[in-house]
Amino acid sequence: MRSLKPIALVLTLILLLGLTSCGSSKKKNNGAPGMGNATTQDQDMGADGMNLEINGDSDAGKAGPLQTVYFDFNSASLNSGTRASLQNNAEFLKKNETVEVQIEGHCDERGGVQYNLALGEKRAMAVKQYLVSMGVNSSRVSTISFGKERPVSFGHEEASWSKNRRANFVVTAK
Repeated sequence: MRSLKPIALVLTLILLLGLTSCGSSKKKNNGAPGMGNATTQDQDMGADGMNLEINGDSDAGKAGPLQTVYFDFNSASLNSGTRASLQNNAEFLKKNETVEVQIEGHCDERGGVQYNLALGEKRAMAVKQYLVSMGVNSSRVSTISFGKERPVSFGHEEASWSKNRRANFVVTAK
């Protein structure tokens, strides 16, 4: 009977070679201050030096300087505060011509599903039209309505409702 030691040795070497080749080839930062373990690709900056993430949204603060705007109850009208925020958003988009965004229209929990979807669409379109009037190319801006389906505040009072009546920005290309 042949010895099993050479066969066991060969199988062990094959197993070890297989395990060592399964390591990640993703490069890490190696501890540079303030960078964590982010890769260079994750650190793309806009022209103003702000961090900008694909699928990053203004509600979470991951859309660079783009700001979420808010609406009055049952309204898609842009008030003076909303216009000021949108002027800043338009300036950023004009400086960063490769950035594309999706504007998401939202409503509070009051009202029916269909009504709120329509109101959310009106809000998103009002924001888009204002950005276009400020010189942003309309092909870089898409819209969608989520109605009352994606609240950011879950209370059942005016303080929560006012946070949910919004149009936020999602970066779709940079």
